[in-house]
Amino acid sequence: MGHATDATDSGSSAEDSAESPTAPSTGGNGPPVRLSRGRAVGFGAAVLRGQAQVTFLPSAAAGAVFCVALFAAGWRYGLYGLVGTAVGTATARFLGADKDRVTTGLEGFNACLTALCFAVFLGADHLSTALLAIGGCVVVTVVTSAVANVLGVWGLPSLTLPYCLIASTMTIAAPGFERVWHHGEALAALTRAATGPTVVRPAELARAFFADFAQIFFMPQWYVGALLFAGLLIASRRAAAVAALGSVVGIGTAWALGAPAAQITDGSMGYNSVLVALALCGVFLPVRTATLAYALVGAAAATAVGSALSALFAPSGGHTFTWPFVLTTLVFLAGAKSFPRLAGSDRSLSERGDTVTA
Repeated sequence: MGHATDATDSGSSAEDSAESPTAPSTGGNGPPVRLSRGRAVGFGAAVLRGQAQVTFLPSAAAGAVFCVALFAAGWRYGLYGLVGTAVGTATARFLGADKDRVTTGLEGFNACLTALCFAVFLGADHLSTALLAIGGCVVVTVVTSAVANVLGVWGLPSLTLPYCLIASTMTIAAPGFERVWHHGEALAALTRAATGPTVVRPAELARAFFADFAQIFFMPQWYVGALLFAGLLIASRRAAAVAALGSVVGIGTAWALGAPAAQITDGSMGYNSVLVALALCGVFLPVRTATLAYALVGAAAATAVGSALSALFAPSGGHTFTWPFVLTTLVFLAGAKSFPRLAGSDRSLSERGDTVTA
């Protein structure tokens, strides 16, 4: 699955051994304890992979680094991300979702983002936010299955579309409920022309680069992005290189089009480009020169799409989230079916589990 097949295999064997039919379940205190411990370790590994799958990596090691990054941003955010992923994974497991999808984290990444979204937009220190986040993580698991069944007809992945649907519903609806909304004024606002300096200083470029990775998880701190990038490097240097190119293209496109320097520096103009580049070169399409070029064109397009969607959602109080990534990637994947140089398989890559069914 994805890039880090070794991590997936090791995690699967841990869970498989824990649930092996030959594993004793009675007869003393020893075997049941070993069985329970094995299941707990397997579930914990699946949760960590769920966090890593936000960037298409079924790697428990990368997930652990991502978890550290979120806690570095604030212990509440780290907790929301971890518990949210666990709730989504447990819900899928309870409902009988495909074991491989659960093991490799494919049932956890949308829940991770959903929980973080609730924490950031509703306030992480409110009990109502925690309860809604748990409920959202349960619902997004069901939405994931529904979206998978719909898009699977055309052989397209669900990506983070389930999370986007839940997140957009929440941000638009929340100001209408006093026990949920704690910020006074709603987020709805009329769009205005961009203002502010457009010159990005060299020192700000490095901050922008790492912020692109941090903003995938709603975090603005550059050092959080640096930790996330380190997690990518641990799991796959090739994935990290593609992601880096996506970030550079996103920053360059935003600058060339005259985006305010502040928006470039805080990562809000480039994080979708990172995800698009990863998806189109190495995950859903094989790694080739042609697909890399195709992916970078998609990364540039996502930058413009992001600005368009910001203007579209602003009057209703919505947010772009990863909508630019989802829409751009789906369009480019649908188009790739007509281009022989982009299609095909690569034995060095394992298909991401939601390529067709999720």
